[in-house]
Amino acid sequence: MIAVVYSGSKNACWKIWQEGKAMVETHTPSVNPCFNDPKQTIQLLSKNITLIRNAENIKKVYVFAAGASAKEKQLELATTLERFFVNSKVKVKDDVYGAAIAACHDKSGIVGILGSGANCAYYNGKKPEKNNYGLGYILADEGSASYFGKILLKNFLEDKLPADLKAKLDHQYHLDRPSILERVYKKPQAQIYLASFLDFYSENRDHKFIQQLITQGFEKYFSTYLIPSLAKHPGEEIHFVGTVAGHFQEQLREVAAKHRIEIMSVTREPIHNILNYYIN
Repeated sequence: MIAVVYSGSKNACWKIWQEGKAMVETHTPSVNPCFNDPKQTIQLLSKNITLIRNAENIKKVYVFAAGASAKEKQLELATTLERFFVNSKVKVKDDVYGAAIAACHDKSGIVGILGSGANCAYYNGKKPEKNNYGLGYILADEGSASYFGKILLKNFLEDKLPADLKAKLDHQYHLDRPSILERVYKKPQAQIYLASFLDFYSENRDHKFIQQLITQGFEKYFSTYLIPSLAKHPGEEIHFVGTVAGHFQEQLREVAAKHRIEIMSVTREPIHNILNYYIN
């Protein structure tokens, strides 16, 4: 029995597979080692009935997690998970590695991640090339769910939202300046709070102002991540992975077309392709 995990900064998707048996899927909060210490990770796993029931039977766990690019973070997370999956060997790589496998398999290409966070990397068919991206929601993550949440709240606080959108936002979330600033600057996991507003974007995707914010965010992503990566590796196929890319694929492709860039594939949930990769 093997388990494959793909974890962004907000949620982690788990798939458990054993030949001849039905595949099991479950979800937990993120296992990002930059935001969770080992105790917190064990606690969140211990609240999941599916993982508890299968923990002793799982022999291998393949983990692809945001925040796990550094070797010490990979070792820390692997050691933590082996305390829970007591009979298992755990291998940890970062989410970019998982996205590359999901999108490219064993072929080279440039992989863009647009989920709760944002990243981009060239994949040579075996591993992603190191870069200076992946700086997180405070310094970067342009075009991600956390970025769009930040921009939405900024426009709300600066009274720049159209009246109808502001009324909807106020009705659904009951926002005010003190509560927003406290949630962002004083409480933990602000990136998850910011990313949660992606639902509002989806519900109002036909609104002109929301469309403008999405297009502007994707333009920032292209100029910051994709175009510099393509300049280093011209002619490579372009792939996207993540919930934001999946939700707003049409606008993503429109922005790409403006730059004469063709997107070969968009994979909203990479976990399915990653599991198939390891099964085969």
